[in-house]
Amino acid sequence: MGTQDRHPLSPRLDHCPEGLPRVAYLDQGWYDREMATIFARQWVMVGRADDFPAGKMRRLTVGAAPVIVVRDTDGKLAAWHNTCPHRGSELCRADEEPVGKLIRCPYHAFAYSASNGHLVSTAHAVPTEDFDREAHGLKPVSTRLWNGFLFLNLSANPGEIWSDVGLNTLSNWPMETLFIDHHWQTDIACNWKAFWENYSECLHCPGIHPELCDMVPVYGTGIMGQSEALGWTPDDPSKPNLKPGAQSWTPDGTPCGPTFPGLTDAERQAGYSFVTLWPSAYVVAHVDYVRSVRIVPMGPELTRLIAEWHFPAETLAQPGFDAARVASFAKTVIEQDGAASEMNHRGMRSPAFTAARLMPEEYEIHRFHQWVLAEMEGTP
Repeated sequence: MGTQDRHPLSPRLDHCPEGLPRVAYLDQGWYDREMATIFARQWVMVGRADDFPAGKMRRLTVGAAPVIVVRDTDGKLAAWHNTCPHRGSELCRADEEPVGKLIRCPYHAFAYSASNGHLVSTAHAVPTEDFDREAHGLKPVSTRLWNGFLFLNLSANPGEIWSDVGLNTLSNWPMETLFIDHHWQTDIACNWKAFWENYSECLHCPGIHPELCDMVPVYGTGIMGQSEALGWTPDDPSKPNLKPGAQSWTPDGTPCGPTFPGLTDAERQAGYSFVTLWPSAYVVAHVDYVRSVRIVPMGPELTRLIAEWHFPAETLAQPGFDAARVASFAKTVIEQDGAASEMNHRGMRSPAFTAARLMPEEYEIHRFHQWVLAEMEGTP
């Protein structure tokens, strides 16, 4: 078989393009430009909205920007740059601090409304008439909720949340009523793009993921879906993704609790529905639970992964329910992906490596590279 066996509707590439240059994974300057463009213009997932309790402000970093997320005592959620307009002091010093209706700068006690950012008091300072109070409020960070997840955007004119599929893909899952019952994070020694690239292809699956290839047989052939196979046509009947007898990504393939009642037959047959949210997260919905993974760049050669498992209340109420056991299957896969990404990154440090030569099955990596380059246009 060759390129002539590739159906025009297949996502496979019809050529082998070059990837990003080596410098894109190692250079501090390139990384800084990504933070100033991609992570300053796109929506970045920072967790579940319910994770931010009333009467608290929490310190976070979006790209290179220190920010605070505040839910005031009335329950209103807002986000601001973590800097006082007076002299620039940080407003929130600890990871989380109590807050009422006002955010008070710990340096000179200037006070701002927690809900709208307006300057309320200059404390002991007595401004002259040339001081415009309206122009010296907190600098806002845009917020958006999607399926119970909170996203932040540093741009003054943010667009839509980027998604590889429609944002309504998970509309049949009761996303906003799910509860986190397992949280796991790890730091991996690789560039953030190296992890996304590994996520975006399955050529590595046969050699890296024996458990996953057993659960999802098509992965064992080095592709992510039927339409990637040479010889595929749209007339081919769809097949279940999971092995016979398996319904979910659990150690034995058995649902961990009641399955979601609103799913279609196609969603049940698929066994999983992925939503990719460049640059910061992906969400995987199964018939019985949902998993989210956040990708947080920590430097050119360090990335933090934050994975959380979300369950309905009925599942959590089961006697002896063990969320860690449910999570163990996907956790194994993520650990394998992290180790593979680190291995890849170490190899890219070699001066003999200049750029990847992508294979037809790596079409999603090619799309990711083109997206990264387009997002970096107009670099400050």
